[in-house]
Amino acid sequence: MSEPVLATSETQGTSLRQQVRSAVIWRSGTQIFGQLLTWASTFIVIRLLGPSAYGLFAMTQVILVLLNMLNGYGLASALIQREDAGRHAQRQLFGMLILLNFALGGLQYLAAPAAAAYYRQPMVADLLRVQALLYIATPFIALPQALLSREMDFRRQALVNFVSALAGAITALAGALAGMGVWTLVAAPIALFATRAIGMTIAARSYMWPSFDFRGAGDIARYGGVMATGQIFWFAQSQADVFIAGRLFDPHMLGIYTTSLFLTQIFVSKFVPPLNEVAFSAYARLKDDKAAVGAAFTKSVRLVMLVAMPFYLGMAATAEPLVAVALGPKWMEAVPVVHWLALAMPMMTLQVLFAPASDACGRPGISAQNSMTGALCLPIAFLIGVHWGVMGLVAAWFAAYPLYLALSTWRTLPVIGVKFGTLVEAIAPSALAAGAMALIVTGLDALLPPVPELLRLALLVAAGGLAYAGLLFLFARRMLVDSINLVRNRGA
Repeated sequence: MSEPVLATSETQGTSLRQQVRSAVIWRSGTQIFGQLLTWASTFIVIRLLGPSAYGLFAMTQVILVLLNMLNGYGLASALIQREDAGRHAQRQLFGMLILLNFALGGLQYLAAPAAAAYYRQPMVADLLRVQALLYIATPFIALPQALLSREMDFRRQALVNFVSALAGAITALAGALAGMGVWTLVAAPIALFATRAIGMTIAARSYMWPSFDFRGAGDIARYGGVMATGQIFWFAQSQADVFIAGRLFDPHMLGIYTTSLFLTQIFVSKFVPPLNEVAFSAYARLKDDKAAVGAAFTKSVRLVMLVAMPFYLGMAATAEPLVAVALGPKWMEAVPVVHWLALAMPMMTLQVLFAPASDACGRPGISAQNSMTGALCLPIAFLIGVHWGVMGLVAAWFAAYPLYLALSTWRTLPVIGVKFGTLVEAIAPSALAAGAMALIVTGLDALLPPVPELLRLALLVAAGGLAYAGLLFLFARRMLVDSINLVRNRGA
């Protein structure tokens, strides 16, 4: 290979690294800042409403999540990957999104009474009918988001997401203080989606008429169909516990379980998806070089688990003061649920990192097969575990998820060019350091005298942070330095 070609390749690689770094900073940085603001509102609302309102809301979310798996974001992902994404293709995608989402909104409105009958909660029908308004906004979010992601312009996306999240948080707080009850949880997403639709359309300048002539758009429909198939299976595994428990638990106990799940899944549901959006766009650029995809995936796993492991194990070790401070005295039944679910979440975090890499390599069928595996393993475990109450559902995570993760790992790694040993090496230092940190925090908690819960939590978090950083510095200094340099954009 000649020197000019090598220089061009290195320049392109540097440019992509800069784009990825900028995208992560904007997409995740603003996500973190936005979440810090909105969580303040969220936890106030949780304290005001109590478990029953969240149990009712969780029943509606099963229907919403199912139909949202079909709302066309997979079609938008096809536009990101497509070589030709001109104006005609954009208008075709817009037309597909409008037809699809208006049909889904109508379907949800008509299905609302059946859902209410299944849960034996008449109010569920009213909630679902109003929530059908959300589908109107989706085409005006998905299309501009795909256009911005294709250009790896996550700065404008991040600003819009921040403003819309703030609008949702303000609406939620105002509704809770005004005594709207469970309707607070319905109004907030409507405000968020409406703000995001307007903001994204302006940010991407995606002002266009939809086209309903879909000739030549078969590849978009096929790609979106495969991804939607995988997402339906993802629904079966991610919502099976709530769907099954919703019929057998009362709203109070369902609220305890789902809010515990929300708390323990904050990292994997709020921070990992933005990273996956950036990762998908980056992997798509590298899809013809399996070694480059594999190296990028390994770095992603190392960085994500470096933060995820202490987060989850620290949460497990501090479950009691965390629930007392974050949720309040109405929620103390959630302490053992939070403790054990937090220990299961590292498996889920690693699992969700696989799909962007295999999808971007043009193999969405792999993530569909993985989701199919989870859709088989997890519901069976939940059907069995639910007979032992909330803790039976928690036990089901530990019974089914290791098998699900093992099969997904075996299926995905060869496609993206990563060896199993390399994956273990990327995760082991943070896992071992976080495990030792959790033991130190648990021991310290046992020695502390009675103190206010906020002070107790602050002391344990500070001790855990120092212990984790110290252990990595002593035993995994090279990985720690490399990760810091990667974040600071220094070194190779």
